[in-house]
Amino acid sequence: MQGRFKRDGSASAEPESQGGTDRGSSPQHAQNPGPAQSGNGGDRGSRPRVTAGGAPAGTPAAPKAKSSSSPGSRIALRNWRISTRLVSLLALPVVAATSLGALRISDSMDDIQQLDNMKLLTDMTKQATELAAALQEERDKSAGPLANGAKTSDFTVKGVREKTDRARAAFMEGTHDIDAAAGEKNLDGVRDNVVAIATELGKLSSIRDDAYTDTDNTTQTVDAYHRLIDQLLGLSQDMAEATSNPEMIQRTRALAAFSSAKEYASIQRAVIAAALPATDKTFGELSENDRKYAASALDSQESELTSFASIYDGNAEALTKPIDDGSPTIEAADTYAERVLERQDGLQLRDKRSYLDWIDADSTKIQEMSKIELTLLNQMEQKARELRNESEREAIISGALILLVLGVSLVGAFVVARSMIRSLRRLQDTATKVAQDRLPELVKQLSESDPQDVDTSVQSVGVHSKDEIGQVAAAFDDVHREAVRLAAEQALLRGNVNAMFTNLSRRSQGLIQRQLSLISELESREADPDQLSSLFKLDHLATRMRRNGENLLVLAGEEPGRRWTRPVPLVDVLRAAASEVEQYERIELAAVPTTEVAGRVVNDLVHLLAELLENATSFSSPQTKVKVTGHALPDGRVLIEIHDTGIGLSPEDLASINERLASPPTVDVSVSRRMGLFVVGRLSQRHGIRIQLRPSDSGGTTALVMLPVDVAQGGKQAPGKPGQGAVSGGPAAAQAAAGVAAARR
Repeated sequence: MQGRFKRDGSASAEPESQGGTDRGSSPQHAQNPGPAQSGNGGDRGSRPRVTAGGAPAGTPAAPKAKSSSSPGSRIALRNWRISTRLVSLLALPVVAATSLGALRISDSMDDIQQLDNMKLLTDMTKQATELAAALQEERDKSAGPLANGAKTSDFTVKGVREKTDRARAAFMEGTHDIDAAAGEKNLDGVRDNVVAIATELGKLSSIRDDAYTDTDNTTQTVDAYHRLIDQLLGLSQDMAEATSNPEMIQRTRALAAFSSAKEYASIQRAVIAAALPATDKTFGELSENDRKYAASALDSQESELTSFASIYDGNAEALTKPIDDGSPTIEAADTYAERVLERQDGLQLRDKRSYLDWIDADSTKIQEMSKIELTLLNQMEQKARELRNESEREAIISGALILLVLGVSLVGAFVVARSMIRSLRRLQDTATKVAQDRLPELVKQLSESDPQDVDTSVQSVGVHSKDEIGQVAAAFDDVHREAVRLAAEQALLRGNVNAMFTNLSRRSQGLIQRQLSLISELESREADPDQLSSLFKLDHLATRMRRNGENLLVLAGEEPGRRWTRPVPLVDVLRAAASEVEQYERIELAAVPTTEVAGRVVNDLVHLLAELLENATSFSSPQTKVKVTGHALPDGRVLIEIHDTGIGLSPEDLASINERLASPPTVDVSVSRRMGLFVVGRLSQRHGIRIQLRPSDSGGTTALVMLPVDVAQGGKQAPGKPGQGAVSGGPAAAQAAAGVAAARR
């Protein structure tokens, strides 16, 4: 056959003529209008451009119909998770209970903060009371000496003033705690009063300088001290403003009333002491202005004690008993003060006494009142501590109740949701396994074997509850069973179609084989070169028709009816593949190793290589050669390279084609348009042959065919030298081809 090598028997296939569009969308085809007038090569110029997805590029994408059952927005109620819905259902009562509890806790925390402030103010009030008592001592005990002409260096005057200075320093040190609590708004009034008191204390030196210089108007000095002391005692009133607790407010008012009564008693002591002489030899002199001032203080004292008795929540009578009817000294001092202040000449109507005698007699009452005052402060501090502990306990209980409500609600929701979600997840997992594993595996088994030999039983989801979830699970089981039944029917239908393809292909192959035998007989008798050339073309077309029929066998999943029982040299396999290509004279073999190919693979490998060679010649210029080289690798594998010099493929097309070669798609209409690509992928997958297309260094595309060890006979080399040169080599090539053909028949 003048150097062409034919392949007899059943083999591989390629699309009709050069209409096999296995190169995807490559424009190389437009460059090869040459010898493609046979078959349907005339369709090459108008072949549809195929995208990576396998659909014609010119076909417009079908518009997606907007489904009325769209899931809608993610925030739509129907898209919420079950756990979210349960939490939302519990949210309102839980939030309401939490809010009420939070308000209660907030109130308790406010009370705690207020009571902490009360502790701070109580400490400051103690210091203010001590400073007020020191000022009272200074005013009262220095009244007699200074009014009788003593110097400020007098030990009595100096001693009480030094005591006052120490109390003032302690008080000013305590005001720093108020400054540290600057963030508390309810202490703003206290802070302002402390600033005012500090300002007034700065005037103490001038008060001392002018103290009792006017013996006829000692009231001026007494009142100056009184204003300062009154501001200090006013801090107890600020304590009432810093809290909203009724008990604490009542106690602070009681303390303020009693402290005022003590101050008025001290005023009487100071005025009378300033009016008495240094000795008991003469009577004292009390001006009318001073008498009225002291008498007013006496009335105010009684009024404040009455207010205290009505405000104090305890037994006021028992608390004030030491100053009311417990001490003869106190009673005598009170009687003396009342009679002295009744009239202007009251001092002349009483016994002669010195200011020291009066101070000693009246100080007993002041000391008892100081003790009562300290008791009230301690009681108030103790009550604040008790109220704080109670508020703290209420806050803890409220917080615990809130946590308990939240915990019970969340645990209940979690238990219910978990019960539902467990069933739903089981249903979801089963549905996912069915969709991704079981059904595909079942379809694969049905497509690869007789449907009657495949187990089509359906495993239940495993959710057997009587609620809605159980009903959905039962419905899914029904859907699963129906899907399996339909898959079995489809597999049976595909089997029938494949059987029809197989029968038609076998019948047409038988006719084509008879046609080839007849053509071979005519070729052997013909001597006219022109007629012989026509017979060769007819022979080639018949061979391609046979390969096209074999493609149908591959589509149907059938294997060749016959197999080689002995290995065949690789060079003969390549020549046999080249003989099935229309432009076989352009194929050039170079450096083919002497490896032998396993007999069971020969037919499929010839078919596979013929498809690749046909593709290479169809999509490259007619004036170029398609070079085929082979390399025996050290591990026993053999690499075959097919180089063409077209303009190549885009990276996207290469990636798409390589993916299809590695994983041939399911047989559908698109496969018929790209039959060569599908056949190559199916045949390579059948024998573990790896095929990959990549850009050629010299332009165009290179097809790499990696033969595994079991196909290449473990790298075992056949006798003889490597085949080299063009397919259309001389008589030796023809003789080898004839041997292959004879052996395969």
